[in-house]
Amino acid sequence: MRWCAVTSRIGVHAICWEESSMTLPPQEKHQAIDGNRGDNIRDDNIRDDNSRDDNIVWHDHPVARRDRERLHRHQGAVIWFTGLSGSGKSTLAGQLEQRLHQLGVSTYLLDGDNVRHGLCRDLGFSDADRRENIRRVGEVASLMVDAGLVVLTAFISPHRAERQMVRESLPEGKFIEVFVDTPLAVCEARDPKGLYKKARAGTLTNFTGIDAVYEPPHAPDLRLEGEQLVTNLTDQLLDLLHSRAIIKV
Repeated sequence: MRWCAVTSRIGVHAICWEESSMTLPPQEKHQAIDGNRGDNIRDDNIRDDNSRDDNIVWHDHPVARRDRERLHRHQGAVIWFTGLSGSGKSTLAGQLEQRLHQLGVSTYLLDGDNVRHGLCRDLGFSDADRRENIRRVGEVASLMVDAGLVVLTAFISPHRAERQMVRESLPEGKFIEVFVDTPLAVCEARDPKGLYKKARAGTLTNFTGIDAVYEPPHAPDLRLEGEQLVTNLTDQLLDLLHSRAIIKV
């Protein structure tokens, strides 16, 4: 969450809100989030042609992520739930957030359906739109981590490349990929939104697991068997956060 200064060719000066830090090269971005970035390092890839705009300058501020983490008394991090529709991602994320809230941990939950009501309401479900959906969510999650929050995200996020993109946009250890591994047959039997039924009937196309691919993580930070009790899975998640020193309570 940074301000940027802009100078036009005709000499107009302006101060604007920097909408993203994800476009920085990973090393530079991590330095910026940690508050250790020099004034002469500028943001890349702001424009569609991926060229450098020398008029947009990164600005550090006195309060950095580590200061906010000390205030919260825990680290900021993204817990990224991925899995098929109906695997239990949203249920688990909601249960974990409730437990963390009871422990006094500052959290925010980004849910796949919810962000499509606002932030990503203009996107469909093509591969290109799915990539953009995850890019936007990654941007928001990155800002929230900079604010010192534990961010929980529940997205199918079917492609490894997009999940890796979000991981690389964050400082080392701040992205925790949780694979909710629930068999397709179980997800389809649950079918909480009736989407599998529509996909099988041909009225819903490009649906992950039916006519669109899902790429499971090769090495997730945590693999959960989605058929287990939610309370048991939540305990596993809390154990992981303790072991990573994200939370200490």
